[in-house]
Amino acid sequence: MKKVFYLKSCGTCTKILKQFDLSDWEFREIKSEPISEEELSEMFEKIKSYEALFSRRSTQIKAQNIDVKSLKADDFKKLILEHYSFLKRPVFLTDKEIFVGNEKKNLEDLETFFN
Repeated sequence: MKKVFYLKSCGTCTKILKQFDLSDWEFREIKSEPISEEELSEMFEKIKSYEALFSRRSTQIKAQNIDVKSLKADDFKKLILEHYSFLKRPVFLTDKEIFVGNEKKNLEDLETFFN
């Protein structure tokens, strides 16, 4: 399995996706095809944290008046399943590995993975 979860309106996602040969990857645009509970569970199995999958930049945090500091693991899971913008992106998911977000360390790990 090789899947990449992204948002087509996100310039950062587009920029990252262009850096790699993804010809044999399955693409999932999370706004038009939201993440399923099963897929989120697959991600959780690899990263062991819903919080690590949660985007603290989501505009929905302010819109829904969410106090992120008070959230527990189940809250992060529920929010990610509730609205696509709560998933940190892009997410590269394989049978053995996961790469989440656009932090420098993650991008370095991705480069190593693809080279």
